[in-house]
Amino acid sequence: MGALMGLVLDPVLRGGRDSRVGGGGSLAGDEAVIDCLVTHHPRLPRDRMGHRLSRSGRSLIVEAARAVYGLDVTARDLARDPHKRWSVPAHGLHVSVAHCDTYSAVALSRGPKVGVDLQDERDRPYAMRWLGELLGRTEPAGIRDFAECEALIKASHVTKETFAGVRLPAWRPGWRPTNVPSYHVRSATAGPAMHLALAAEEPVPVRFLRRTDGTDALTLEAA
Repeated sequence: MGALMGLVLDPVLRGGRDSRVGGGGSLAGDEAVIDCLVTHHPRLPRDRMGHRLSRSGRSLIVEAARAVYGLDVTARDLARDPHKRWSVPAHGLHVSVAHCDTYSAVALSRGPKVGVDLQDERDRPYAMRWLGELLGRTEPAGIRDFAECEALIKASHVTKETFAGVRLPAWRPGWRPTNVPSYHVRSATAGPAMHLALAAEEPVPVRFLRRTDGTDALTLEAA
């Protein structure tokens, strides 16, 4: 697997800082959009074995809703459907969350159901060979493929048990249709050696936002 920094990335717009998505984070209006907040957690505690202890998914969703939209929600406001997809029903939001190493990602969708995943770039030869076979390829899958598959499972009715037959399109920037009607996937990077993938019922605009844990400033990175 090649080094992550050598990948072709989605176009990146370097924007200014704002406490509410560059002024565009209001829930007003009917525009379908996905806001994806990537947070770096540089000071995560460790357990007795030295492994990092990640924040709970619920707490990350609650914090993201506050940071992006200024919503005063709690874990009690969150719901999950039979396919384990998160939502904030009172505010019409579909939500997905992922964390890996010192990064987390929360996708907040005002529109289609959404899934997000993070995977770090490390050697997993047996898993990647198995995934490549599952995707109908003659070569092992890549970590980016792994992240896109996980995001698709989180967004759709597909499960790990029913995943056989799913096919991912060749990579390019932006949304790409899968053979799971009507789901699309896209992927970029979230940090050094870290892949971020999104899946959604339909291709809608995405705003990528970054922050560091413990700060309120958001940086609008890509549209």
